Amino acid sequence: MGKITVVGIGPGSLMEMTPKAKEAINNAQVVVGYNVYIELIMSLLVNKEIIGTGMMQEVDRCKMALDAAMEGKDTVVVSSGDAGVYGMAGLMLELVLQQPADKRPEWGGTVAGVSAVNAAASLLGAPLMHDFAVISLSDWLTPWDLIKKRVRLAGEGDFVMALYNPKSKSRPEYINEVQSILLKCRSPKTPVGIVTAASREQETRIISDLEHFTEEEIGMFSVVIIGNSNTYVKDGYMVTPRGYRV
Repeated sequence: MGKITVVGIGPGSLMEMTPKAKEAINNAQVVVGYNVYIELIMSLLVNKEIIGTGMMQEVDRCKMALDAAMEGKDTVVVSSGDAGVYGMAGLMLELVLQQPADKRPEWGGTVAGVSAVNAAASLLGAPLMHDFAVISLSDWLTPWDLIKKRVRLAGEGDFVMALYNPKSKSRPEYINEVQSILLKCRSPKTPVGIVTAASREQETRIISDLEHFTEEEIGMFSVVIIGNSNTYVKDGYMVTPRGYRV
């Protein structure tokens, strides 16, 4: 049997990939991933067997990785950001554990990576310095009513909020519903940061407020960070005070 390792490659730039992630990829015989992410690390994949698939084929990718490892090949499944945050670690581990204990590939573990929320926050200033909630607005695997409930409760709890998958062509109105929910418990002047394609060539950074942020360009590769009641903007940077006396 081979070994399966799930690797978080970070937000996009090779400079933000950890040495441990690069080492795991270097030691692999097979690298499996979403085509867009494979392209980001192509310079590391010389003499590797590459298995790439399109969007919405996560289960297929993991099954192909499992097959490769069961053929005796050391296999890496790559995931953007941190593989354990909306990534491939959970699905891959579930499939491995479904195999009989004496017939499953070796589990090489999950190699942590810089999550998109951390990359976005670093570009906006210091918006995550207090308690925060990360919520995906994708209803592909989670019912929309449950997502709205989580948004409402995080808003009422005064959490800084980071939104993944905030907008797509199939659900352009969800971000407006989130805005309406939060305007019931938060000031319209609450700072909102929008980072798209963090650390990639197409990177953009916008700071707006809760009343107006939906007027900006937002897409599937954006992370939206909404401040709490103490978050402020100064000289183009978002700051959420931790509470230290300064």
